[in-house]
Amino acid sequence: MNRRNALKNTAVLGLSAPFFLKTELLKQKGNPEKILSSYHKFRLGDLELIVISDGHILFDKIQPSFAPGIASDKVIKALEDNFLPSKEVDLAINILVVKSAQKTILIDCGCGFNFGDASGWLPKNLSAAGIKPENITDIVLTHAHPDHLGGLLNKDDTLVFPHANIHLSQIENNFWMGASPDFSKSKVNASLAEMVTNIARHTITTIKPKLHFFNDGDTLFNCIRLVLAPGHTPGHTIVNIFSKNEELVHVADLVHSSALVVAHPDWGFEGDTDFDLAIKSRKKVLKELAENRKLIFSYHLPWPGLGHVRQKDDGFDWVQTTFSVPD
Repeated sequence: MNRRNALKNTAVLGLSAPFFLKTELLKQKGNPEKILSSYHKFRLGDLELIVISDGHILFDKIQPSFAPGIASDKVIKALEDNFLPSKEVDLAINILVVKSAQKTILIDCGCGFNFGDASGWLPKNLSAAGIKPENITDIVLTHAHPDHLGGLLNKDDTLVFPHANIHLSQIENNFWMGASPDFSKSKVNASLAEMVTNIARHTITTIKPKLHFFNDGDTLFNCIRLVLAPGHTPGHTIVNIFSKNEELVHVADLVHSSALVVAHPDWGFEGDTDFDLAIKSRKKVLKELAENRKLIFSYHLPWPGLGHVRQKDDGFDWVQTTFSVPD
């Protein structure tokens, strides 16, 4: 499948969403060349962290992408109880930059040109935050879905971040580059599985000279610890960022909606490669995060993706971090 035709298949993948824009507003009505620019900076110990928006993609059909097999009236009620639209779900694409004295690290790199003008904003928003593509030293990929590695390549297959080393789970690489990736435990349709596989294979093959593999529990750069949370994909990885006595847990695609997946982790998400294993990982990690009161960064929850979870009934509450003023 042509990568440029991928937009029509984004509903299963969980690719973006509505958000508050905290800095430069560059969009001008009627001028598609101008986009909304957004970033948010904060400190974690000795590290500078920056959240960059890659944009959003609207899910104009909630089921079966979310809560497949769950009665529609329950899904509608969950959305309405949270003052959310009952006919659409909009997911953010929040990308985290980690800056130490020696490194400028991207955690995932967005959609690139794969999914239309509502996403692929990372390069321009990095520039607005004062970061040039050639300044990126490393990229850590949580997994190999198109909205996480799509921003690695330009349309001519050249590297967007020419000096960056790229780090990917060995398990994730083996799955996508194997003879026949197994989607038998997923609810995703065959055409979308083929599209996702083709993009992953092409991208991984193209970036091979820059590619480095990590394993569960590895530590990179003395500030990042990588923990496997399989299900969404076999090598789906949570990224623990730490400095001094402070820690931030990047949960990647563990969750896609606070009202539907955080609150109801058993309802699941159609794009998970192993639907039941993803539920198991989701419940385990959310329970640990709630008990330890850890600060969380989410790739797909509303901008800027920072918050906490707490136990509620059989699920969890997402408690968004609030900010008094824009930075």
